[in-house]
Amino acid sequence: MRLLKEFFRSIVVSILTLQATLVLRKYKPHILMVTGSVGKTSAKDAIYTALSKSFFIRKSEKSFNGDIGVPLTILGIPNGWSNPFVWIKNLVDGASLILMKAPYPEWLVVEVGADRPGDITKSLSWIKPDVVVATRFPDISVHVEFYSSPEAVVKEELAPAGWLTDGGTFIFNGDDERAGTAETSKGVNRISYGFGENVDIRAINFQAIVERDISSGISFDVEYKTEKVHVELQGVSGRSHAYSLLAGCAAALSIGVSLQTATESLVAHSAPAGRMRLILGHNSSLIIDDTYNSSPVASSEALLALSDIPHRGRRIAILADMLELGSFSVDEHNRIGVLAAKTCDMLVTVGVRAKNLARGAKEAGMPPTQVFEFDRGADAASHVISLLQPGDVVLVKGSQSMRMERVVKSLMAEPDKAKELLVRQDHEWLSRS
Repeated sequence: MRLLKEFFRSIVVSILTLQATLVLRKYKPHILMVTGSVGKTSAKDAIYTALSKSFFIRKSEKSFNGDIGVPLTILGIPNGWSNPFVWIKNLVDGASLILMKAPYPEWLVVEVGADRPGDITKSLSWIKPDVVVATRFPDISVHVEFYSSPEAVVKEELAPAGWLTDGGTFIFNGDDERAGTAETSKGVNRISYGFGENVDIRAINFQAIVERDISSGISFDVEYKTEKVHVELQGVSGRSHAYSLLAGCAAALSIGVSLQTATESLVAHSAPAGRMRLILGHNSSLIIDDTYNSSPVASSEALLALSDIPHRGRRIAILADMLELGSFSVDEHNRIGVLAAKTCDMLVTVGVRAKNLARGAKEAGMPPTQVFEFDRGADAASHVISLLQPGDVVLVKGSQSMRMERVVKSLMAEPDKAKELLVRQDHEWLSRS
């Protein structure tokens, strides 16, 4: 059965790729490609919002960034998952787009990602971008266990910058020393963004928005040459979202949209689910939902955001296994545990690998009475609910397969809003054990 599914998938991927290639040749849209190890989806969504008032534009849905997701974006069709009838309809719709004339976006915002070697350099090199945006490249990225080294991951994820031709634009996180190392041809424009003094588009005066003693969002100013505009984003926490909005501003400026227009568009921006979203919790607590996925650098940023967030009660971190770290797993879990001891008042771990988080926290001085270890998320949620007090802030994070969004749902003040607010709430995911 597994071999049959793999064969079926290979056939679907081949047809979708051919159709997508023909659609690009026919309609000739501009391509804006987003790459990086951290923050791709958030940046992609912010770029889409910043450009949406100025262009007919389409973006990758959710985090569809591989050999199936990218063609789906180009063709404008949904993921059929394991339903052959949906895939048949998709292939028919793709053929219709080629054979008949239809309205088609001027710009495509395409997210690309690498789970295995060759995912970008081999599977997606048929796409020729006009603009490439590079987010972040940490020391140890997720999926590193499938590569020869952390540097090999960075090399593959930066490959799209080398596909740019003269007149193209490479936009990169100027606070990340790896992002700027991408090699580009002499005729490619380079634009940096970040918090540092030497970037082209800079964020300053970053702070949390506080309403009724509860953090409700973030605000900061964006500087570009002689311009300065104010930006606010409700319902989120952490600097990671500022980076995403900066990427949106940089992308807009690179293709002729004014900074003012871009930031006016971003007023309506909604951050993707499971990425440092603020949700009201049980017993007047506040949840930081960062459950989409996990990696060492993302966990570090989330814990630092937890330590900085205005709060009246305790800071509680519920952290699950970080997967696909290979030989780096023990050390990285231990390191994050050490950071947890410095940034939160209580640590709750979920999973076998996360036991090293607990060990690291206790060795760094966190009282053992404030460290709780569980094998299942459901047990962790039950324990935390019994302890929650008004004003507590709870960070929930873990790798995708740990399904920590279920913990968030258990802790929510209004769990009936889970489908609206949480990640992985479609039928395909909910049907999985």
